[in-house]
Amino acid sequence: MTLTTTNSPHAPRVYGPYSQAISDGHLVFTAGQLPLDPATMELVPGGIQEQAVQVLANLRAVLVAAGSDLDRVLKTTLYLVDLADFDSFNTAYAQAFGDHKPTRSTVGVAALPRGARVEIDAIAIT
Repeated sequence: MTLTTTNSPHAPRVYGPYSQAISDGHLVFTAGQLPLDPATMELVPGGIQEQAVQVLANLRAVLVAAGSDLDRVLKTTLYLVDLADFDSFNTAYAQAFGDHKPTRSTVGVAALPRGARVEIDAIAIT
C-alpha cells in the first residue's frame, strides 16, 4: 500500500504536523477543514452561513487536489460549536452536495480553533 499526502494551495495551510488529506489510491481521508480564507488564513467574516460556504469550498479544494470531489464523498463528520446552527448549515451543505447525500455525523463541540463555528472532514473515493 502506498500512501499519498495532499496539500492544496486552494485550501487553508495546515497548522501542525499533518496533511490536508491522505489517500491509498482508492480512499481519501481529509483533515478537518475550517472556514478560513486560504489567501489570508483568517476566519471569513459573517455568521454560520458564510462559514458553512467557506468550509465546504475548502473541503472541495482538498478533495479535488486528491483526485476526488464532493460527489465522491462517502461520509462527512461535522463539528458545530452551537447545535442551533444545524439547520442553517444544512442549507449550504445541501447546495454544495446537490443530489449526492453521503452519510454524516454531527458532533457538538465546546470550541474550535480560531473561533470557528464549524469544521468538517470527509472520507471519499478517488
